[in-house]
Amino acid sequence: MNFIAYYRVSTQRQGQSGLGLESQQSVVTDYINRQEGALLHQYTEVESGKNNNRPELAKALQHCQLTNSTLIVSKLDRLSRDLHFLSSVMQSNIKFICCDQPNSGPLVLQVLAAVAEEERRAISTRTKLALKEAKKRGVELGNPNFNEVRNTCTSNAHAQFMTNTKKYREAILPVIENVKAAGITTLKGIADELNRLGFKSRTGKQFYPSTVRGLIGQN
Repeated sequence: MNFIAYYRVSTQRQGQSGLGLESQQSVVTDYINRQEGALLHQYTEVESGKNNNRPELAKALQHCQLTNSTLIVSKLDRLSRDLHFLSSVMQSNIKFICCDQPNSGPLVLQVLAAVAEEERRAISTRTKLALKEAKKRGVELGNPNFNEVRNTCTSNAHAQFMTNTKKYREAILPVIENVKAAGITTLKGIADELNRLGFKSRTGKQFYPSTVRGLIGQN
């Protein structure tokens, strides 16, 4: 049996250093050797936050179709949350093997895809509810006049600002945790998702990796 391997790493730096990649390669190689198969080629996807653009996955799927090979991945855990990956594999109708769940067939992929889609909807609903509840408590998620406030604040105003900042963090941190629970764990990925959902930073601007780092680092 011929195999095409597909690996995923989270950042460009991790892809270059091999951290996380070597363990995936080891698992895949061991499985193929046990099956007395042949690894024709391997593709490594370097993720950058929440991005549905998977050029290496597209190449791997096409390679499988052209060579009648089986797509193989090391573990299903992270990929099970990736609706784009699951739907792409199902639509391609190629053979698929996951080393930690080798008996997973098309039905399993369909179930995982349905769960991933439902989880995405649930996250969107939870974040919107969190925003609504925060507004009810008087939390300002984003302040377009922040610079004016900063330039004119007195001691009392500064104290009030710090109080509002604390309330803001209390409101936004659960949202960040929900995003992380969905498998989006990089700073850029979290920032992109918060922006997609319409959240604003405490200063009324869009989120950046540094913004997220500041919020998480204050815990």
